[in-house]
Amino acid sequence: MKKIAMKKLPRSFYDQDTVLVARELLGKYLVHKDNGVKRVGRIVEVEAYLGPHDRAAHSARGLTERTKVMFGAPGHAYVYMIYGMYHCLNIVTEKKGHASAVLLRALEPVKNITGRAQGPGLICKALNIDKRLNGHDLLSASLYIAEPATTESFKIIRRPRVGVDYAGHWARRLLRFYIKGDPFISKP
Repeated sequence: MKKIAMKKLPRSFYDQDTVLVARELLGKYLVHKDNGVKRVGRIVEVEAYLGPHDRAAHSARGLTERTKVMFGAPGHAYVYMIYGMYHCLNIVTEKKGHASAVLLRALEPVKNITGRAQGPGLICKALNIDKRLNGHDLLSASLYIAEPATTESFKIIRRPRVGVDYAGHWARRLLRFYIKGDPFISKP
């Protein structure tokens, strides 16, 4: 398998406006080195969660044991379980205390990903990501996001987020972003 040239994103990338980070994550690589296997997927779909004022964000419920990672420094993984069976990976953004994050929704398999990665739970399953990585620093050598050596241009589509109907007008906000025409985006 050929070597993939890439450069790990710096902390300053994550310490920006959450919508900007969400859009800029598209086309980047999510890398997880686990048990001697390096799994790589190209990020093709994300959702932005804008902090405690965003009724769809977990941080809208305030600082809890579950959400304390979101209130922490940018560039850390916020991993939680939904429906008692699926893990989801979020990227903490903006300054400490802001409590915003970007949910990774779909990946295009690049290296050592055999399962589907079209949905937040499937990403974590395909890359062997679970709650042990909650709070993990994304500047580490084992779980990080990287810039590809060459970038391609693509059109970004904006849509409402998935599964947040309970959030009132926040459910209709166009905070889901994906690469137009990409065959690996999720299906809702």
